[in-house]
Amino acid sequence: MVQCNFKAITVVPSGKEMIDIILSRTQRQTPTVVHKGSRKQTIRHFYMHKVKVTGENFKDKLFTIIDQFPRLEAIHPFYSDLLHVLYNKDHYKLALAQVNKARNQISKIATDYIRLLKYGDSLYRCKCLKVAALGRMCTVIKGIGPSLAYLEQVRQHMARLPSIDPNMRTILICGYPNVGKSSFVNKITRADVDVQPYAFTTKSLFVGHTDYNCLRYQVIDTPGILDRPFEDRNIIEMCSITALAHLRSAVLFFLDVSGSCGYSIAQQAALFHSIKSLFLNKPLMIVCNKIDLQPMHALSEEDKRLVDEMKAEAHKTLSIGGDQNGEQQVLLTMSTLTDEGVMDVRNTACERILDHRVEIKMKSKKINDHLNRFHVAVPKSRDAKDRPIYIPQQVLEQWAKAQEGEQEKAKRKLEKEMENENGGAGVYSASLKKHYILASDEWKEDIIPEIIDGHNVADFMDPDILERAKELEREEGMVLAGDVGDESEIDGDMMPEEREALNAIRKRKKALIQEHRIKKSTAESRPVVPRKFDKDWQFTTERMGCQLSGLGLDPSKAIERVRSRSVSRRGRKRERSVAADGTGVDSMEIDNEREGNNKKLRLRSVLRSRSRSRAPIEEVVPGEGFKDKEQKVKAIKLGKKSVKKRNKHARKGEADRVILNMMPKHLFSGKRGIGKTSRR
Repeated sequence: MVQCNFKAITVVPSGKEMIDIILSRTQRQTPTVVHKGSRKQTIRHFYMHKVKVTGENFKDKLFTIIDQFPRLEAIHPFYSDLLHVLYNKDHYKLALAQVNKARNQISKIATDYIRLLKYGDSLYRCKCLKVAALGRMCTVIKGIGPSLAYLEQVRQHMARLPSIDPNMRTILICGYPNVGKSSFVNKITRADVDVQPYAFTTKSLFVGHTDYNCLRYQVIDTPGILDRPFEDRNIIEMCSITALAHLRSAVLFFLDVSGSCGYSIAQQAALFHSIKSLFLNKPLMIVCNKIDLQPMHALSEEDKRLVDEMKAEAHKTLSIGGDQNGEQQVLLTMSTLTDEGVMDVRNTACERILDHRVEIKMKSKKINDHLNRFHVAVPKSRDAKDRPIYIPQQVLEQWAKAQEGEQEKAKRKLEKEMENENGGAGVYSASLKKHYILASDEWKEDIIPEIIDGHNVADFMDPDILERAKELEREEGMVLAGDVGDESEIDGDMMPEEREALNAIRKRKKALIQEHRIKKSTAESRPVVPRKFDKDWQFTTERMGCQLSGLGLDPSKAIERVRSRSVSRRGRKRERSVAADGTGVDSMEIDNEREGNNKKLRLRSVLRSRSRSRAPIEEVVPGEGFKDKEQKVKAIKLGKKSVKKRNKHARKGEADRVILNMMPKHLFSGKRGIGKTSRR
């Protein structure tokens, strides 16, 4: 059978979306401009190409839809019946048939209009034929719009179906609603089926996987089934019936012995007898759930009789199916609330599946072809000697050492236990040095010395550092107490006037130190006045005179010099020359008369009067490497010319090799006509 992956089916677009997709693709794949003055053959080929590409695109899209949806005759009967239950296979086939018919119609339309375009006698006639062809194709697609919408709904629902492998080892769970089927699946698999205290919580098939003896098993949880005629069952119940009818699996029929599901044991037994024909040729087990609420020994006689009848029917099913081992257990008990017997039920079901699969293969026709390939060698005794088991002494010693190592590991205290004993996480800090391999265990916690330029830290330490530190502390105490021997010796050799001056200096020094300490301690909180507004720091002659006077110097000459400099900086006024008649004449007027009010000459005189701070660029400076002025000017021009292109490309320098995206995709992809720039 063909294995179908429903999740791989692509999205089915609606009719309008498909038209937009195909026409846009045709516009990209074909030329967009043809001129009126072109040859007739060129015009015909242009529009024939348009029609042909459009028809092929429509056919490819529709063929993809038809090909990806599964054919009900080619897939497993389980999936075929399941799709019929969910979607009605008549509607499903009709929708696919309409899509296939539309594909054939579009192919015929494209062929007919290509034949007509071969005889187009003008640009206008060819264009009209092309428009008619594309219009008819779009009309066909619009006609199958409902079918495409139906197929898209089917695709979405099929993608949500569970991935069930019909050929895999399977455990199928069935029974009345709310008897504990989903709870059992959640216990033995990694599935997360919704469990609620009301009926029909599970509305579709759910699949989980479990491992037993290194083999993978799939467990299928089916919706609940009610005891009523086949015609009255709804889609939810028919999903369970389909799985029971077509999947080769071990069936677990769940029986709620407590009656808390809302159905009595008699009703559940009636359901068992009504669907027992679906259990033929399959391993069947009856699972009595919720024994924590109602133990088996506390059942009434009538209920026990019904359970025994079901057990007998299960044994009869085994004998019909070919399993001659009547002693196999078919009645199991468990409780999903207390986990009592849950794993026993799973293990028994898995073993029954393996046994059943082996029996089927042994009864198949191919068994004779395979048996001759196997040979089981059975050793025969050569004599009557007793040959006991011999184990070498070395192996026994190694085994004894391994046992001792395991005992030591068991006795060894774990880091987690030590952490709990010493305050827990955040308090206990594991030592990373305790596993160091050293000559003495006492060295493990020693501080590792640092090495600087090939020398150990101990090489830079003075062995008498402690005694020297004590001496420094004693001297510091004597200085703080004011009892310093050197100062007393100096004071003894001084005159009384010198001693007074020295005391004054020391007193002033202590005051300055104290003042500096106070300023330093309050530096962060003390406001700072800018020098612009600080009158004490203004650069005035009065401030300079006070400072010089404080130093014992005469400030008069310095102040006079500063004032003379300030006067000279202001600029001197033009001196007035005296004429012969005694009247004053300005020198500027004389210049104007001499030069005749010539503006160029006046501008030249102004330029000459300005001072130049540096030589012009054209002049050759020794050391630049230029022969003369002309060579330097030429080099400067060439340098500016070479930089112009680099600046135009926004390069950082000569080594900038960054290649920017000169053709952004949103501006250059696709084709557009005149004026169609709205997509930007």
